[in-house]
Amino acid sequence: MNATLESLTTGAQVGVVLPLLTAVVQRPAWSVKAKKVVAVVAALVAGVVAVAADGGWDQFQHGHLTAATILGVLAASQTSYDLVWKPSKLAPWVEALTTRKTPHQAE
Repeated sequence: MNATLESLTTGAQVGVVLPLLTAVVQRPAWSVKAKKVVAVVAALVAGVVAVAADGGWDQFQHGHLTAATILGVLAASQTSYDLVWKPSKLAPWVEALTTRKTPHQAE
């Protein structure tokens, strides 16, 4: 397998599970814009971590491979959220489950 395809595959694998991890941080009361910003920043950070984990910090010398991995994470996370995690209600459920309720909300 060539290096670009491996980078895209790594990015896609990370991106598919990222929405569930992002849902732990996000809150149901947040605006759509705030949730989108958190999701994009999380994808960028996860992409950088995936590049470093796959090839070490020296991997960043290869700009096209780094970009392919990061963009793969971003594309896969947004797509899997829209097509799998949101319709299945799993990501919104995780958001609700991990949101702390104040004593006033618990009543």
